[in-house]
Amino acid sequence: MNLPNKLTVFRVILIVPFVLLMLGSSAQWDWFMAVFGGIVDYADYIALGIFIIASLTDLLDGKIARRYNLVTNFGKFMDPLADKLLVCSALICLIELDRIPAWIVIIIISREFIISGFRLVAADNRVVIAANYWGKFKTTFQIIMVCLMIVNIESLNMLTQIIMWIAVILTIVSLIDYIVKNKGVLFDGKI
Repeated sequence: MNLPNKLTVFRVILIVPFVLLMLGSSAQWDWFMAVFGGIVDYADYIALGIFIIASLTDLLDGKIARRYNLVTNFGKFMDPLADKLLVCSALICLIELDRIPAWIVIIIISREFIISGFRLVAADNRVVIAANYWGKFKTTFQIIMVCLMIVNIESLNMLTQIIMWIAVILTIVSLIDYIVKNKGVLFDGKI
């Protein structure tokens, strides 16, 4: 297993402590309080650190894989899956903590399912669909939004709301752009 793939696996592993820290300090997890009571006051900040590290591994593994020609089938499959697992886990935790409306998370996750479906059909037809700049902007704003919602600082509420709306708009725009540019995959089996 090469370094980019190890970074991808590391990102997936980081989801477990991230979720435990996000949800563990809530009143329903008494065992967490008993074992980790000393870190509860800092749980959001530790979770934020883990989320940032995991997000940075996404940038790093892709750059290393492309630069040193270490692209593998495992990486092609696991890298986007790891990204979706990380962001979706964070968003679901944020719903539980009442920091984001569920309908926004439904839009974001629905977009990911639709794009994944397109990619499956494209792969079946031996068509490669490259990521575009709308998707990169969407991902950037979603990560910023999640970070702001994790720390949940009251003086940043307005900024958090603005970033959230930008992320939602970019999610929808990137989906529409993706469908329009790749609709041939569904109908003709090609772009």
